Amino acid sequence: MTRIIAGRAGSLMLDVPDAGTRPTSDRVRESLFGALESADALRGAAVLDLYAGSGALGLEAVSRGAVSADLVEKSPRAATIVQRNAGRVTKAVGTGSTIRVHRASADAFLRSARGPFDLVFLDPPYDLGETELSSTLALLVPVLATGAGVVIERATRSPEPSLPHGLVATRSKRYGDTAMWWATAAD
Repeated sequence: MTRIIAGRAGSLMLDVPDAGTRPTSDRVRESLFGALESADALRGAAVLDLYAGSGALGLEAVSRGAVSADLVEKSPRAATIVQRNAGRVTKAVGTGSTIRVHRASADAFLRSARGPFDLVFLDPPYDLGETELSSTLALLVPVLATGAGVVIERATRSPEPSLPHGLVATRSKRYGDTAMWWATAAD
């Protein structure tokens, strides 16, 4: 079971799709969001959660002060679960935040997205090829706010993501079988 770790919806349990997703562990999310809070990257942020799965990353951001979250999930079954989880978090946090669920592929969403987004999470399936990830990252750049943060979650066996012009690598961290790469939108 996955839960919102902290913030206005802290301890709220989230449903997780039966198959086809790999939820970010509580330990990894706790570390990730601790770093984001210490950098003051959440308060008032417009967040984009690509490959949302259960929506846990984007919903955690809203619980901790993001003003909006766009949760993008291609799988119809998973998107239904994301919608249900979004409803629970919306009820828990009350007014002041907007959560939108989009049933679309990451690339299709990005081709028509308006942005700008201040913080983006990409947690694609581990079997997504590097070429496809690079293509998605290139589509992402035009909808980023200046200085936006991008967090990419992959398997530790995956190579470091190839970043397009407009994104600069800032750090990486490994947690067991999970690796996270951070980037910032260039000016």
